[in-house]
Amino acid sequence: MPRAVVNSIPATAEKVEVEYETIGSPTDSPLLLIMGFTAQLTLWPDGLCQMLADRGFYVIRFDNRDCGLSTKLDGVEFDLGAVMVAALDDRPDLLPPVPYTLSDMAADAAGLLVHLGIDAAHIMGASMGGMIAQTFALEYPQHTLSLVSIMSTPGDPEVSQPTPEAGAALLAPPPTDRAAYIENSIASMVWQSKKYANPDEVRAQAALDFDRSFYPEGSTRQLGAIYASGRRSPLLPSLDTPTLVIHGRDDTLLPPSGGFRTAELIPGANLLFMADMGHDLPEPLWPVLVDAIVANAAR
Repeated sequence: MPRAVVNSIPATAEKVEVEYETIGSPTDSPLLLIMGFTAQLTLWPDGLCQMLADRGFYVIRFDNRDCGLSTKLDGVEFDLGAVMVAALDDRPDLLPPVPYTLSDMAADAAGLLVHLGIDAAHIMGASMGGMIAQTFALEYPQHTLSLVSIMSTPGDPEVSQPTPEAGAALLAPPPTDRAAYIENSIASMVWQSKKYANPDEVRAQAALDFDRSFYPEGSTRQLGAIYASGRRSPLLPSLDTPTLVIHGRDDTLLPPSGGFRTAELIPGANLLFMADMGHDLPEPLWPVLVDAIVANAAR
């Protein structure tokens, strides 16, 4: 897959190389997909990407920094515990330095568009990717045609905190042995759609992820970026872009209150609340999701 040099890493002043892939015709309307915490670009399902391309989008998906085949900040350390305490206590004045923030990750996305010669795109993010997408829309409004925020939050600590079971499954150190990693992946079913979750599909995705790039070290720095970036709620009411917020009732990792709050804050935002959706993108729901994404882009 192609790679783009897009930005500088604040902690090291080195360049960020972003691994990306495109689906569809470059003459169609660009749709930039931003994936979530520790999630590689392959977590955007091939079939969903093709369905979006078939509906007239030039789909671009990429690995965030510290994930997949993009640049990794090997060995860069910071005090994650202190960052989390400052964020959850709503004390930005106590926030220690972090390697990077969501703004830096949004800058990576903006740099990728520049590399591709794209002036403006539809921006869609899931989970942490939704947080980055919101940040992108706020900081690069001239490059944002529309915004889709999926199973995400506005960064307010009082909304969308994971259940104890989901939080424990997310933050548990993954096994380093391939077979154990694959089997352990079914722990993620705690936050997936109850109606559609399939353990065989979960294991197959885990095998793909492990073989492509096993890099648990990056999770700490990405988590630091989430907590250090704070609330977007004071700024989201200033957004003037067609926005769609998608959230699922079964989401226990980032429960629906985050989606409701995001839609409430952004003027004119539409909320699609899916009764059978968790913190995932199950195939039976793709037609509904794609129709809604197409309609939002048309606004």
